[in-house]
Amino acid sequence: MTQEIHGTVADGFEGVREEFAAFVARERRERPDYEGQLCAYVHGRRVVDLWAGPEVTAGSLYGVFSCTKGAAHLVTALLVQDGTLEPDRKVTYYWPEFGAEGKGALTLRDLLAHRAGLVGLDAGFTAEELADDRLIAERLADQRPFWRPGTAFGYHALVIGALTGEVVRRATGRTLQEVYEERVRAPYGLDFFLGLPESEEPRFRSVQPMAPTPEQRSVLDDRQTGPHTLASIAFNTHVPGAVDLVDHANARLVRAKGPASAGGVASARGLAGMYAAAISEVDGRPALLKPDTIAEVGQIHSIGHDLVARTHKAFGLGFQATAENWYPFLGAGAFGHSGAGGAQAFADPRSGLAYGYTRRRCAFPGGAAPENVAFVRAAHRAALAL
Repeated sequence: MTQEIHGTVADGFEGVREEFAAFVARERRERPDYEGQLCAYVHGRRVVDLWAGPEVTAGSLYGVFSCTKGAAHLVTALLVQDGTLEPDRKVTYYWPEFGAEGKGALTLRDLLAHRAGLVGLDAGFTAEELADDRLIAERLADQRPFWRPGTAFGYHALVIGALTGEVVRRATGRTLQEVYEERVRAPYGLDFFLGLPESEEPRFRSVQPMAPTPEQRSVLDDRQTGPHTLASIAFNTHVPGAVDLVDHANARLVRAKGPASAGGVASARGLAGMYAAAISEVDGRPALLKPDTIAEVGQIHSIGHDLVARTHKAFGLGFQATAENWYPFLGAGAFGHSGAGGAQAFADPRSGLAYGYTRRRCAFPGGAAPENVAFVRAAHRAALAL
């Protein structure tokens, strides 16, 4: 099996390769078609660069679902750092129309922390509408919030990128995707796109749906929510002809537009490389974020019962609080975002670790794939030993 694992690791990171190889061997006994990528940087140096799958390369690109939110909120972090955005200003300072239906007092900080109560539309969205951030924002400006803004939090799964993106557009005159391309992706040559050019399409590997065992199917069935719950509204499953997330990621329209909530396309190198650039010097370029900004985005802003996920969650300034949500052995202030298909990406400023993982087939039970725990633990242990 080791021969089927491609790529390299730096001295001291052999344990990461061993964990990846062991997982691939186990996974292929039940799902022979597994393919995925794993990448990590420490203090701006790539130390893990692995992939598995007969047609996969380090440059293969995958739909990474909500990992996209990490790119979107790196843009907002940069604009906060510049002084272009001020987290404690009301959203209406930038976007006056947002104040309809009792939303006028909401601050940008609370919006970024999933406290707006604006998780979706009563009438829902079509598949085409979910590819258009500006249209999503226009529709949501008129929507009555589902809880009093600022009093609680819930995951704005398919709309947070459009909401923050509209603030970016009003403040800069440019779309969030344009700012990301100019300030983040292009300067570093990252394989993490919010809007995949036609020329890069041959590298895209279509997302494959989850293939649960009968036991796993039973678990998923037990987790199903009714058509009028906050979870159903947030994931747009409360309307006839609900959008399937796999179909969403596989739609060329979505990849071309790169909606900032869940429309990004990336390799593991691209995911890890973006977070490395955020916190570390990379190839002679200074870190994108200054220490004070890193501390602010990693500071927990919302923690406790998530009204949409219906479980304990924590968010920083747009990002997930990675240690609190997933890996408690990471340093306080680790920040990033996972994706529905199993992808994971984050930065741990205390160890200097930046991490990215992609896989083609959606993982049970949804969200960050369980195998990430072993990979992250091994990479973190090796990073601390340097």
